[in-house]
Amino acid sequence: MTSEDTPTTAICSAKGCRTPAVWSVVWNNPKLHPPDRRKVWLACEEHRQHLADFLDVRGFLIEVEPFTPGAPRD
Repeated sequence: MTSEDTPTTAICSAKGCRTPAVWSVVWNNPKLHPPDRRKVWLACEEHRQHLADFLDVRGFLIEVEPFTPGAPRD
């Protein structure tokens, strides 16, 4: 086990991906969530665009920003 494999490492949200996250993909489903609620998927460099596109097509994407460990997540 390396230091990157510790349980506190934030991992990409893409299915089957175990790469550490470097991006926060921020979204909200207006049919389910109040307007001020911000849901966050974490993404590695490889899956950043795929996750953002998936949410954008559905009108859920708010923004993509660099992931800051320790920042609040949902």
